[in-house]
Amino acid sequence: MTTFLLIPGGGADPSCWRFVVAELADRGHRGIAVDLPCEDDAADLHAYAEVVAAQHVQQREDNERPIVVAHSFGGFTGALACTRVDASALVYVSAMIPRPGERPDDWWAATGWKNAQRSAALSGGYDPDDMDALFYNGVDAAVVADEVERRQSDTPSLAPWLSADLPPIPTRFVVFRDDRFFPESFMRRVVAERLGIEPAVIPGGHMAMLSHPVELVDQLIPAAEA
Repeated sequence: MTTFLLIPGGGADPSCWRFVVAELADRGHRGIAVDLPCEDDAADLHAYAEVVAAQHVQQREDNERPIVVAHSFGGFTGALACTRVDASALVYVSAMIPRPGERPDDWWAATGWKNAQRSAALSGGYDPDDMDALFYNGVDAAVVADEVERRQSDTPSLAPWLSADLPPIPTRFVVFRDDRFFPESFMRRVVAERLGIEPAVIPGGHMAMLSHPVELVDQLIPAAEA
């Protein structure tokens, strides 16, 4: 059995991982959906990483090294938390990849996200300002209705990412093919520039953990078997 620490994106409740947790359990693994203090204006990224470590310690059943899985804005937390939990691997899923010294708030301009996202919206024929269209395309309406959306504090975006480098552990990236918030072509470029690896691609929009949990877990399991 492998433990997967599942880190949500900005303003997301840990319940967004519920289908992935269930799928992992069906395959003999354990998923811990991390509850970040996203509404706490006193909490920075280091506090977020400490919360990941604390939840791991509280729920740890053995000394096996966990795998960190980070979604969207959770990429900044996930990469920072790896050393604190002695992670064996890191899997970014449609996530923001940090650079040392870069503020998360500067990531958007540094990667050219806005132009890429607007261009994708124009070619795809959807409204780039419609949050439901951006985040929940492909997710069943009944599932969307059950989602818990929380306020995301600006605090963790304001300070530079202070780690000297990305974690020196096996790292994978999963791109969501139908993602309208982080379009596939944009994410492929960022992954190439910042990680220098070829990502896996699965169907689904930005919240593919809700619409395609089986396909996502298919990409997580190899990290445990490597």
